[in-house]
Order: sequence, then C-alpha cells, then structure tokens
Amino acid sequence: MLYWRALVAGFLLFTWGGLGVSVVTNKLPPCEFPAIYNFGDSNSDTGGISAAFEPIRVPYGEGFFHKPAGRDSDGRLIIDFIAESVKLPYLGAYLNSLGTNFRHGANFATGGSTIGKPNETIYEYGISPFFLGMQITQFNQFKARTKELYDEAKIASDRDKLPRQEDFAKALYTFDIGQNDLSVGFRKMSFDQLRAALPSIVNQLASAVQNIYQQGGRAFWIHNTGPIGCLPTNFFYNHNPPPGYLDDHGCVKDQNNMAVEFNRQLKERVIKLRTELPEAAITYVDVYATKYDLIGNAKTLGYADPFKVCCGYHENYDHVWCGNKATINNTEVYGASCKDPSKSISWDGVHYTQAANQWVANHTLYGSLTDPPIPITQACHRQ
Repeated sequence: MLYWRALVAGFLLFTWGGLGVSVVTNKLPPCEFPAIYNFGDSNSDTGGISAAFEPIRVPYGEGFFHKPAGRDSDGRLIIDFIAESVKLPYLGAYLNSLGTNFRHGANFATGGSTIGKPNETIYEYGISPFFLGMQITQFNQFKARTKELYDEAKIASDRDKLPRQEDFAKALYTFDIGQNDLSVGFRKMSFDQLRAALPSIVNQLASAVQNIYQQGGRAFWIHNTGPIGCLPTNFFYNHNPPPGYLDDHGCVKDQNNMAVEFNRQLKERVIKLRTELPEAAITYVDVYATKYDLIGNAKTLGYADPFKVCCGYHENYDHVWCGNKATINNTEVYGASCKDPSKSISWDGVHYTQAANQWVANHTLYGSLTDPPIPITQACHRQ
C-alpha cells in the first residue's frame, strides 16, 4: 500500500506502508557508481581501527557477520546499507592490509576520528590519530599508489583487486564525521569556546571535499552529525539530572543544541561548496532528524527504551563495556549482548544497533531527508 505524502518541484515522495522506507522518485537516470570512498569515524568504520590497534571483540558483529567484523555494532552500519543500495560490495578498510579487495572502493574511516587534528593519544580517551586530514592524505597516497601497482601488474588477478583510475571520477564519496569533535569539545571546552570553534571544524571538512574534487571526485554524500545528547553514556554517571538539563526526548539539551548548530553551519558550508565546485553533486543528509525521530518514537516503533544499552553491563555506577570482563563485588562480570538486539536502538552506549542503522538508512537513502531531495542512487546528478 502507498501513502502519498507530497509533490514538490517534480519530486514525488511516498512511503511504503509497513517497511518504513521514505522514497523520492523523479525522472533522473540511476548512477552507475563503480566505487565508494568513505571518510569518517566509528559510525562508518568497517575495520580500520581494528587493523591499526586492537581488534574489536565478540559479540560485536555476531548479529549479521557471525563474528567481529571491525564494526562498532552487532551487524551492519549505515555505510553497509549504502553499499547495498548502490549494488557494491561492503567496503574494506584502507588500513586492513590482509586480503582486502579495493576494486570497488576503500574505507578510510576509523573509530574515534575527528575532523580537527587531535592533541591527545588514543590511549587516553579513544581519539584516533587518523583525523580527517590524515584520511585525505591516505586517500591521495592510495590513488597514486594504486595507479602504479595497476600499471605494473602483469596478471589480471592482480589488477582485479585494484581500482581503475577512471573510476575515481565516477565514484561516490561519503562523509560521516564530526561527532567526536563535539565529544572532545564537551570534555575540554566551555560551550562558548566550542561554539566559536565550529566554523574552523566545518571548514576543515569543506577542505577535504575540495581536495577530493581537485583529484577528480564529483559525487559527494555528506552526513550531518547525530543527536549526541541522546547517547546513553551521558547518563552512566548522571542518574539524576537537574531540571532543564534534558529536552523533550530525555536527551542532554545543551549537547543536542550544539549538534544542531554544527549541522546548521555544515549545511550552509555545503551550499557554498556547490558554488565553489561547479561540477560537483553534493548531497547533505540529515541523519540527525532521522535518529532523533527514532529515539523520540522508539516505543511506538516497537523498540525498547532508547537509553537502555543492549551490550554491556551497566548497573548503578558499575560499568563493563560490551565484550569486556571485570570483577564487581568479587564476581567476574561479562559485558554480554542483550537477548534481541533487533529491538534495541543503542548497541553499546555510543553506537547504534544494526536494526537502528537500517531504520536510519531507510529514511535517508531515498531522498526524503536530503538536500537536494534525491535518492543515493541518483546522487551523481548535480541539482
């Protein structure tokens, strides 16, 4: 059954009843993306931080891959659903040197990455050394080095694992980063100081897009940042927040306000980029609205309490992170998965379950919450 929702500027928006998929239709031909190149943090890391440091443990990944797969979830991430939607294989991490096929793209995202250059180590608060500027440097090296290897390859099987140079101009370039810049800011700065730093952070993301454009990239899919104030970790040690601290959905109001301001500035910068990069097709994706709607309507949509963590042990002020062990009151406690992650929104207190990721993907990949309103399969077309 189809529920008609709107007809705006030649785009037809409708929802398939029961599937939770919002779709914009138009007469543009589908894009033939030969590859995806992704830049981001743990929301889209498919194995980078696991390859560079300690591998992610069980029960991560077991809900879909049946083993840890370098992802901070029980299964697939939004970037995996992006790959599925454009009919490409799941992205291998650039940092994973063993058995990775880069013919259809590479993932430069790592858990803990920021847009701005970090001034602390990963061993302090989990902030990755592979910030966005470093990821762009890695991409530039990847593009140059794979050309050399492709030209030097003597047998077809060696070339088949490497990208064709002409594919870089036709590829889709995706960005999902910024959450950790806010997280670090909340820890190290006043709200006024962080607000003053936002233009610089946003401009660094814009510089990354400009760099890829100069390398021939033309299609960009840019996520804004999610409602960071809704992450359950905010309440691990704050069980009784004062009046006015929370918003209508029970999230930390000031943190979400900062995320909204970041997103406002990011959208303005994307609009400016469209003028600066006349051949680029740049889509701004409102994942904030999607995640916030999911959290606010969790019960109606059939999910458990959005502030209840599926994986890990979190009782009173005792916390054992997902997949870890600890001794509490002389008893060894394991941070296990909940019985049915498909009913949960939060996987480990910071990251989303596969079910939540799929819900967000269903509401962002088909044009209903993008600017311009275009599905990802047509994101090569400049509007």
